[in-house]
Amino acid sequence: MHRRHHAVTFQQAAEEAPVLAQLTSLARDSSARLNAIEPLVPPALRASLRAGPIDGTTWCLLVQGNAAAAKLRQLLPALEAHLRSKGWEVSAIRLKVQT
Repeated sequence: MHRRHHAVTFQQAAEEAPVLAQLTSLARDSSARLNAIEPLVPPALRASLRAGPIDGTTWCLLVQGNAAAAKLRQLLPALEAHLRSKGWEVSAIRLKVQT
């Protein structure tokens, strides 16, 4: 008996594996959150942001550089309130500085 291996897309693999499906869903949710807050972030800082992991009601935002992180810390209450107004359950946004 000959088995033929066939390629599957990432989406097909994610749908067939529950853990991978959950990770894919969290990644999509994180990206959607980033898209939702971008209008509130100064244009000069937008390029330094990346969507990070979600841990319960805490969302991590990846930031390039300490200066950008310092400015974003001032915006966190407004960003959290905006996400809650859009229906996300967010108790805190954590910043992680990428070097």
